[in-house]
Amino acid sequence: MKRKVLALVLAAAFAVAGLSACSPPGNPSAGLGNGWLPDHSMSLSYATQFGVDYYTGGAPSCTQPLLDCEAGEYALITIADGSRYLVVPDGMTAPAGIGKDIVVLQRPINNLYIAATSMMSLFVALDALDSVRFSSIRADGWYVPAAKAAMDSGQILFGGSYSSPDYELIMQSSPSLAIEDGMINHTPEVKTTLQSVGIPVLVAQSSYEPQPLGRTEWIKLVGVLLGKQALADELFQAQAAQLTALAGQANTGKTVAYFYISSAGYVVTRKSGDYIPRMIQLAGGQYVFSNLGDDTATSTVNLEMEQFYATAKDADYIVYNATIGGELASLNDLTALNPLLSDFKAVQNGNVWCTDQDFYQDMTGLGQMITDMHEMLTDPAVPDQLTFLHRLR
Repeated sequence: MKRKVLALVLAAAFAVAGLSACSPPGNPSAGLGNGWLPDHSMSLSYATQFGVDYYTGGAPSCTQPLLDCEAGEYALITIADGSRYLVVPDGMTAPAGIGKDIVVLQRPINNLYIAATSMMSLFVALDALDSVRFSSIRADGWYVPAAKAAMDSGQILFGGSYSSPDYELIMQSSPSLAIEDGMINHTPEVKTTLQSVGIPVLVAQSSYEPQPLGRTEWIKLVGVLLGKQALADELFQAQAAQLTALAGQANTGKTVAYFYISSAGYVVTRKSGDYIPRMIQLAGGQYVFSNLGDDTATSTVNLEMEQFYATAKDADYIVYNATIGGELASLNDLTALNPLLSDFKAVQNGNVWCTDQDFYQDMTGLGQMITDMHEMLTDPAVPDQLTFLHRLR
């Protein structure tokens, strides 16, 4: 029954977005390289940057419900960058003859070094911070309360930045895994060094997901690592259900500009195909740029203020990315960044909102952020403080 409900929820969400699911990476027919073929694969609704295949090695099929059963099977994770990881259940050993490219991860997977900031929220949601030993940012850089508290108490230690880890400290705890994000590609020698001292590295690709709930669906991958797949699926369903109330509602036609001002004075906004514009669309709005940066590999685009002004001046709403651009206390703080902002329709009408600091660090809240945006666009009596947005006065 739960699966039927989830199918209906996701179908409604796709109807809102006008989108369809994409196949995740991986080549199930290739198997493990030892003659074993997968018994089944994880069902993914939005995520396109990873896939999971399950193996029993010819053992009798599970008779329990699938999500209770998967935790006792071998799970082969395939990431979009081509890397593969075989999660071996506690008490079992890795099968012989598997492909040399496959990294074996033996449960329990613990003492992790997390250098992909947004991934930490997934461990929090799964009540699994006890699996994390090191963070790449200090306590004062966390806006996820549980992560900050764990660092303040010494449960999680600062293990050095992603580009300069404290290898000696990290190695003392023999971590099962280091989880990095795409920034590690700028310092590939760090990944190589971690691997050379026996620490496997998984580079999360969640930031490349084209759908907002594709990012959230990475909680299922963390569930595989920890053997908490049923809980991960339940938490994902809760975020997907946020879209149910929006299904079938007409687009408001209201336009939204989303940006921040860099220290160099550039307007930094999102390219049109990024997940943020898709969130605006799901909320019932229209991103102010229709084809900005679609030929670029990055998710952001730098514009001169005059370029930005020409398109965004008449936007109905402004959402200022305070997570990156810094907190603003008032409209005066915004217009002080550039006097031209005073001419914007949204500024004159009082329709300027800011993201809260925890937004980018909390991948489990993207469904709620879409709901916040929808309230912003449609509710005349919307309060000034929502879950992830607040209005500037």
